[in-house]
Amino acid sequence: MGEECEGYFDHVLTNNIVAHSERAQSNNSTTVEENAENMAALQQPRISKFVEIDVDGDNNANQEGVAALLHHHALESRSRSSSCQSELDGRSDSNQIAPVFSLHPRLYLLALLVFIGLPLLYDSPWLGMPESSAIGAVAGPIRSSDFLMDHGAEHIRQKRADTVTDVCNRWSGQSALVNGTIYLYGGHATQEPGQKSGTWTNDFLSIDLTKSWKIADPSVKGLPQPSGPPAVANGYLWNSYDSLYLYGGIFSDSPPAKPEPYSLWEYQIKAAKWVEHSNPKTSSGNNSGPGNQPVLQAGEGAGISIPELGRGYYFGGHYDAFTTPGWSVQTNRIYLKGLLEFTFPGHNNDGVEALAGGENAGSDGVWRNVTRGGIQDSARFPDRADGSLVYVPGYGDQGMLLSIGGGTAESFSQMNVIDVYDIATSTWYKQATDGEYPKFRVNPCAVAASAPDGSSTNIYVYGGQNLIPYGQQIQYDDMWILSIPSFKWIQVDTTGQSAPPARVGASCSIWDGQIVVVGGYTGPDLSCDSGFYVFSATELKWQNDFTALNGGNTQNQQVSQQKDLIGLGGSYGYEVPGAVQSVIGGDAKGGATITAPVQAATQGPLATGKPITYTVTNSNGATITQTGTVSASGSSNGRDGPNVGAIVAGVVAGFFAVLAAYLGFCAYVYRRQLALYKNHVAMSQRAAAGAPNEKSSFLPSSTEGSSARNGRSSLTDQSSGVGGASSRHTGTSGNGRDTSVPPLPTGIWPQVGGNSTANSSNEDLILGQEPSFVGVLLNPRRSLRVINRD
Repeated sequence: MGEECEGYFDHVLTNNIVAHSERAQSNNSTTVEENAENMAALQQPRISKFVEIDVDGDNNANQEGVAALLHHHALESRSRSSSCQSELDGRSDSNQIAPVFSLHPRLYLLALLVFIGLPLLYDSPWLGMPESSAIGAVAGPIRSSDFLMDHGAEHIRQKRADTVTDVCNRWSGQSALVNGTIYLYGGHATQEPGQKSGTWTNDFLSIDLTKSWKIADPSVKGLPQPSGPPAVANGYLWNSYDSLYLYGGIFSDSPPAKPEPYSLWEYQIKAAKWVEHSNPKTSSGNNSGPGNQPVLQAGEGAGISIPELGRGYYFGGHYDAFTTPGWSVQTNRIYLKGLLEFTFPGHNNDGVEALAGGENAGSDGVWRNVTRGGIQDSARFPDRADGSLVYVPGYGDQGMLLSIGGGTAESFSQMNVIDVYDIATSTWYKQATDGEYPKFRVNPCAVAASAPDGSSTNIYVYGGQNLIPYGQQIQYDDMWILSIPSFKWIQVDTTGQSAPPARVGASCSIWDGQIVVVGGYTGPDLSCDSGFYVFSATELKWQNDFTALNGGNTQNQQVSQQKDLIGLGGSYGYEVPGAVQSVIGGDAKGGATITAPVQAATQGPLATGKPITYTVTNSNGATITQTGTVSASGSSNGRDGPNVGAIVAGVVAGFFAVLAAYLGFCAYVYRRQLALYKNHVAMSQRAAAGAPNEKSSFLPSSTEGSSARNGRSSLTDQSSGVGGASSRHTGTSGNGRDTSVPPLPTGIWPQVGGNSTANSSNEDLILGQEPSFVGVLLNPRRSLRVINRD
């Protein structure tokens, strides 16, 4: 009975303490010694069980647990009160409660009640709406390891525990490359083979590319896991030169996690802190939807950063129950084909109305959703997700984007026809490729490298998978090159090399002419994967280490391009591989001889623009400007100095083009003049036959005077002055048609001055001379004046 009544004794003890404390306060008779005794009574372990609440756990769970605990003790108290009261009466004879208490125990009790009761009122309207609660944000629990500070519309989160770098597998993370450091955020990670649940992470890593390392021991560092940005996969990490910006991604589906309203999370690299930009809205602009619309979070789209322009793009993707708050799992996902553009803070963008006139974006950046760019709003531009986006400078005023791969749950995007986006005009076009092309796929990774002279940009496409039919996914391990501007596909031969296992969802970056592959899903057959691989973009070989080069600038541009901000980064030390030279011409430094798409472009930047080319300096100090001729055949007519053959061919082609135009013009004049001649013959014959009210559309009347000189001539009724049928001079030609022209009556031809050639030509008709093509060819001006007088 003693242990069963302990709770009841505590309850009575507490009530007695409160009551006696009130009396003691009125009498002012509390002593320090009595306070200490009362404090000791209140601090017994029995009381602590009422306040053991998981402050790091879910608030709702805490509230439910406290309510259940209080209800349980209330029921027990009623059932035990009668039986325990007698035992308490027996104890009270021998253990009298101290007669005097201080105010302090009362305050402790009040704090205890507030601590228990306040969470129960968390969502109460007395304290405000949940989204603006006076207690804190509803987005999640505030853990003791977090530090949250209001900063206007932004929230700054301090660091937590460092990310664990030793994992079994990683894939579908968000990555960015800034000044020789790869940053990798979130995605999936497993700690042991066969792990199916709990793979979503907010891990944050960096990989150092300014030093050399072995793929078995990469230079990777675990950064503090942030508490603010959500744990997502298949989003994108945009980057400027000093910040990272997390957009999009999918929340966990195992165990299920509810998506949060989207906020843009910025990681300020120098300060090493995350900053939240909440409630972003779009702005209107070229080929975009209306402005002031909330930016929604999409997943599995294709992203690209262009720090040279100060912009990031996210193309396609989808909305579903794991990207969008309030979306039911019973509702099918919606695939997208919009292009979401984010202009980084401090940069301008003339395609956005809010930045018209050279204005720069503020601290929150500027958003635009391009949805009506050219063919984008047509049926032949399908929705898609899981593709790749690549930036190629030149051609248009601001370069162009290429969409490669992707698809939906039912179909794939074409690999033999590439969608091309002209950044300056916000317009999409299609461009056909040439040669054998890769199999359809989703989630490949792609990077671009520039030839030293800029005459070609070569896009490397690696891996990916086929998702159709469902449940029979096939991962790929092949490497392809799409050379721009020829749009020729070239498959890389990696036979006999130590190539990584086939994978999908890997992160690829290029630095010092080497492609660094991080992570990737390899299917169920491989237990764990080392996760770091390096491919030489010049030698076209997988290698066992990354070799850092000396001499590159912060953008890692080719030496010849370092004075141009637009020069493609990551290409330092890169040379055009021999397999590519054999297809597009030129040499390792560039000089591609195919400088236009093999399948000719009819519109867009590839039809009107050209690559940005540079002067290359050899190691001996000699400068060689690599140039090429526009040719689809791929033959080289020399690359050093002027191409004489091309010049001669151009001159000859131009001559024949002019000649053809001249002959066409003469043929047109001849046909017109011949028609007038035949019309004149017919009218003259009818006039000679006495037909009433006949008028000539060619010869002027004697009454028109000067109007004839201005070409407004007509012949009035001549029937009264024309002889009868006996005056007709008849004859036949070989085709059986009457071709003779009867003479006109004397005095009908007026004096027409001002141009002898026109008069002479008119006289030819009067004299019955049919015009000839040779005559028009020799004197087109004379014939032209005749038909102009009609």
